[in-house]
Amino acid sequence: MSSSSPQRIDAVQIEEALQEEKRSFGQPAPCLLFVGETAISEADIAREMQFHSALTPAQSRTEAARALMVRELLRLECERLQIAESVERQNDESLEEACIRELLEREVVEHAAPTETDCLRYFEQNRERFRAPDRLRVRHILLPAAADDTEHRVQARAQAEQLIAQLQSNPVLFADFALRHSACPSKEQGGELGWLQRGQTTPEFERQAFRLPEGLADFPVESRWGYHIVWVDAAEQGAALDFAAVQTPIAEYLALQVHQSEVQHYVGELQARYGVQGWEHFDA
Repeated sequence: MSSSSPQRIDAVQIEEALQEEKRSFGQPAPCLLFVGETAISEADIAREMQFHSALTPAQSRTEAARALMVRELLRLECERLQIAESVERQNDESLEEACIRELLEREVVEHAAPTETDCLRYFEQNRERFRAPDRLRVRHILLPAAADDTEHRVQARAQAEQLIAQLQSNPVLFADFALRHSACPSKEQGGELGWLQRGQTTPEFERQAFRLPEGLADFPVESRWGYHIVWVDAAEQGAALDFAAVQTPIAEYLALQVHQSEVQHYVGELQARYGVQGWEHFDA
């Protein structure tokens, strides 16, 4: 599916960078980014990219470079303040993680928690966000085909289209077709999946399912598992939530936004102190 493409491309880039490092006969990989006197190599960035999924490889590379730049700025400041000499680790923290946590707790200004007025203002300005989850009552027939098996996927789609055509003229056959053709355990219940909310199935399936009108879908729905014949029995839009139900998560969100802003400001101060060269190659 399309959502996996950036991860595949990132993996290719990582492998290319590592192969280039091998071909250099032990010489350092090319470096475009420097934090103070520390060079951050392209191989380092390529390895870090696996933790920063994005729509494009360029965006993933930028996020990986930013993460390494910030980490190095914080490490340099921990070293300057000799935080490692007194820090106490928590749980399974590495020494570096403990030092960075201690540094941020010590240096980043903590603001008062958002007031009820702050939360209410945000609620009023973003009412459309605060609804109970939409849900669908769905039946399906899964015609299986592995994601990398092109031949069988073509066959599964063709079979799905044929079954849909038959169901359009004789819809009472759905449960029978599910029992005979579906690879999902739900076939024993006529393909019944019950009420679904977003996040309960694979993303590519629900992206399409939640756009369907009620009744039999007139085209096969594709997922990593194969092709689905889908029947939407009912669709319900989530009801609007009142302020009392969402005040706590709003307060947590606003507090997090303020904290992140303060961390960004602090990192900017460190960037001015230690200097960063080469960022223009990554600010995509």
